[in-house]
Amino acid sequence: MLFCKYPMMGSDSKTVLDLAANQGTILTLGPTVSPVSTNLNLRTLLLLRQNLSLALQTAERSFFEVLQDQTPLSDHSEGSLGNFSSLTSLHQPTSEFTGSPEISEVSTRRYRLRDDGDEEDDIEGGRKAKLPAISMVDELAEKFEEVLLVCQKNELGEATPSKTGRAKSSSNRSKPQKSDQPVDMRNLLMQCAQAVASFDQRRAAEKLKEIREHSSSHGDGTQRLGYHFAEALEARITGIMTTPISATSSRTSMVDILKAYKEFVQACPTIIMCYFTANRTIYELASKATTLHIIDFGILYGFQWPCLIQALSQRPGGPPKLRVTGIELPQPGFRPSERVEETGRRLKRFCDKFNVPFEYSFIAKKWDTITLDELVIKSGETTVVNCILRLQYTPDETVSLNSPRDTALKLFRDINPDLFVFAEVNGMYNSPFFLTRFREALFHYSSLFDMFETTISEENDCRTLVERELIIRDAMSVIACEGAERFARPETYKQWQVRILRARFRPVKLNKQMIKEGKEIVGQRYHKDFVIDNDNHWMFQGWKGRVLYAVSCWKPAKKQ
Repeated sequence: MLFCKYPMMGSDSKTVLDLAANQGTILTLGPTVSPVSTNLNLRTLLLLRQNLSLALQTAERSFFEVLQDQTPLSDHSEGSLGNFSSLTSLHQPTSEFTGSPEISEVSTRRYRLRDDGDEEDDIEGGRKAKLPAISMVDELAEKFEEVLLVCQKNELGEATPSKTGRAKSSSNRSKPQKSDQPVDMRNLLMQCAQAVASFDQRRAAEKLKEIREHSSSHGDGTQRLGYHFAEALEARITGIMTTPISATSSRTSMVDILKAYKEFVQACPTIIMCYFTANRTIYELASKATTLHIIDFGILYGFQWPCLIQALSQRPGGPPKLRVTGIELPQPGFRPSERVEETGRRLKRFCDKFNVPFEYSFIAKKWDTITLDELVIKSGETTVVNCILRLQYTPDETVSLNSPRDTALKLFRDINPDLFVFAEVNGMYNSPFFLTRFREALFHYSSLFDMFETTISEENDCRTLVERELIIRDAMSVIACEGAERFARPETYKQWQVRILRARFRPVKLNKQMIKEGKEIVGQRYHKDFVIDNDNHWMFQGWKGRVLYAVSCWKPAKKQ
């Protein structure tokens, strides 16, 4: 603390006080003397300011010297990260200095004078330090992208431990049953849903408690079904979701998604057969095309196209130019097109690998707001509209009088494509009445959980991820949400057919040889309970007799 015993003139006292305040110094001032009662000249005042400035600099330098002298770094803290207390002390606030500096605890902080360029060096160094980590993640994701070329592998069935029985699990980590009495999980869930529908909260809470006693997120298929349906019912009762959901929300890293995708296609043929049917039909259409323009509504991660890119690269006469317009619903947040942009970069890598000329554009908007001019369709190119398992996320007439779903189909027709490839979930759980919707969803998702239980072992970490991405999010929407918040709105294939015909498309019969090859692939590589069948222009995929997915191809009604 510095003491100033000099009397100060009224106009200069403010200047000295400001200087002291800027230097963090406490001054004890003598009485203020008026200009009349003092003969202090200007030179004396200037000397006073100079001495005060030197004193402040000396005090500041001594302050930092004291810190450096009293806080030596121990050998242990310099060479090891084991002393967590010394590390956490870097973030502890020091005691307030009111007199001479006193160190209240050991600190490993060092102080030095900084140049103006130090901050820029630190920022640049931080950027360089972060770049290798980002690059490493990208390289790892690119390495796993090879699993998308499932068309060139013959060992897709290697991950199915048993093609005639259920996948065995050696883990008994989740056996929540407290008695030997069998539990009818479906009946419990229906009773709870009835209580919720009738606003009987006491009975609903009792049933939820009973369901949780016999369910687990890591148990068998029935236990997982009970656990996740109970979570959805509780969210409907309380109106609170632990994690916000939407048709495009996913916090899973691309590396984990690729790992889960590999496990899924090795165990279940459903998505692969949708891609196989679409790509085979598109390839036959583009056998003589010079430019192939694929407008993919619901491109998501673009997993469908690497196999087609490889096939086009081997086309007699060379590959055509491939134009892809990737369309996806906007992601929540500040970067609504982030995922669809990354998809374009992924497809560019595959086109470079197979020497296929490539052009990519993207649109991240609600499909009913897209105009024909935004798609930039050029004359002379072969145009394909592709929509695989994504149209169910477009609202129907129960949400808006002018059905966005029909508006999107009308846009498909206005494009006047050479081919429209369509695949969708065959679901009956789109009723506006909760109890009816819950019952149909229970039957549908029971089949999916049973399918995963039979083909993927319980201890497989990817199984939880596959269920979350393909089942749980949609089930939560169907059960817990109403109105516009219920984004998953599937329909039966017959309902889809009515809509597509109303949009002035005509069906195209699928290649019989292609259907035969698809049945052979499923029969040889996958579980015996997977079913592939066809009815005129539809190809069906099911599990134990229940149709889960339907695929078809269409052309504009007036285009021959």
